[in-house]
Amino acid sequence: MAKTLVVVGAGPGLGMGVARAFGRQGFQVGLIARNKDTLDGLVGELAELGVTAAAFPADIRDRAALTEALAAARQALGPVDVLEYSPSPTGAITHAAQTTVASATEQFELHVLGAVTAVGQVLPGMRARGEGTLLLTTGVSSTIAAPFLANVGLAMAGLRNWAHALHAELRPQGIHVATVTIASGVIPGDEVADPDVIGARYYGLYRRRDRAEEVIGDLEAFRALVAGS
Repeated sequence: MAKTLVVVGAGPGLGMGVARAFGRQGFQVGLIARNKDTLDGLVGELAELGVTAAAFPADIRDRAALTEALAAARQALGPVDVLEYSPSPTGAITHAAQTTVASATEQFELHVLGAVTAVGQVLPGMRARGEGTLLLTTGVSSTIAAPFLANVGLAMAGLRNWAHALHAELRPQGIHVATVTIASGVIPGDEVADPDVIGARYYGLYRRRDRAEEVIGDLEAFRALVAGS
């Protein structure tokens, strides 16, 4: 039986790079995001590559809807072997001194509570089988404090911390958890940041199962940018 990847926060860039990388290796692919029309188009692109794929529309901030979408994905495609979580930041992005409870909550709901919801839906099955992979994506502000990405970094740092904690706790149970820190734009044709190049990095992380974190891009370049801002 084919293994199943579910991408939460699927889009035409990073999400599709990951979907293509796993699909080429025989995975079925479930795509979850808010816009049904966009998802249907992405499913069509995967079908043209011979990848079995299906769309499960849901607003990631709506935890009940996300739970229902993941249940539908399991029913349609079978147990989730790999969960990849990578919603793009939406909503207001605030500087440090301008961060409010509302702006922090908005990003926390998307990046942290959405991830906790998604993991909570697939982890029991992985534990029962004694295997599975959780790949939780963050941005560079999860690692390097950037005043101009303060509320996003606040949430993503929490997600990164949780991913490392899950890695330590679940590894003895046969479940691999890792965070992927994107320190770059997603740039078609770039030797490092092309979606398919990035997708291959995710697949390699899944295959090796030996690390808690993969960094894509140049952390030091971003650190210099922050220092000069």
